[in-house]
Amino acid sequence: MKDLIPYLTGAIAFIVIFIPVFFFSIRRASYKARELEKRAMNAERLAFVGTLAGGLAHEIKNPLSTININLQLLKEDMQNAADETGKRIYSKIHLLQKEIQRLDEILNDFLRFAREQKLELKGCDINEVLDDVVDFITPEMRQKKILILKSYDTSLPTCEIDANLIKQALLNVIINAEQAMEHGGELMIHTSRNKKHIQIDITDTGCGIPKNITHKIFQVYFSTKKTGTGLGLPTTKRLIEEHKGTISVQSEKGKGTNVCIKLPINLTLN
Repeated sequence: MKDLIPYLTGAIAFIVIFIPVFFFSIRRASYKARELEKRAMNAERLAFVGTLAGGLAHEIKNPLSTININLQLLKEDMQNAADETGKRIYSKIHLLQKEIQRLDEILNDFLRFAREQKLELKGCDINEVLDDVVDFITPEMRQKKILILKSYDTSLPTCEIDANLIKQALLNVIINAEQAMEHGGELMIHTSRNKKHIQIDITDTGCGIPKNITHKIFQVYFSTKKTGTGLGLPTTKRLIEEHKGTISVQSEKGKGTNVCIKLPINLTLN
């Protein structure tokens, strides 16, 4: 009997230590399976919505274009109107054209968000990608007295990305920063890296975001701007996540906002 004690002790130790680990592993595997299933369902849903959106957009865009052309013709007819009635009609036509343009922009934003994106990956220098976006936005920034300060890590490795989609995501972030600095300010763009990620920090000295709405800024159709569609940042988040990256925001009301984007150095989509 005494000879069995070490074996019994070992068996009990196995039960106490390894059985919980075994069940934990099962739960973890089950959780991962549910997460994969959820991602697959989301991808399928977005693909379906994208297909519907494409058809719907064409159905709406065609009559919008016809209306806009006819409004332009009417506007030209009324351009030289001297009486007050004619001037009022001209002004109303101009207003209608602006609303049609806004509807067209909303449709385009919705399509960009809902459309299934097929990544065309290529090794890119993130600093060069950022410079392309900065060069595009600089003239507008100068007009608004916004100073752009760049601090790039020159030793960054190339990163496998779809450059056009990442540019779109970065531009959305920078435009939001610009709109937060109505009276001018500074836009700081910083790049860095660790073993797994390239990090992009975009920091503005704008009005900041109240704490009670910071968690909402990536929600679809949420916007603090009167003319905003609420699709810019959700689209950015989706594009970054499709690259298996992350995006986060830290902000303080009245002091500014920092947007941190992390992209994997070695991207594997399988």
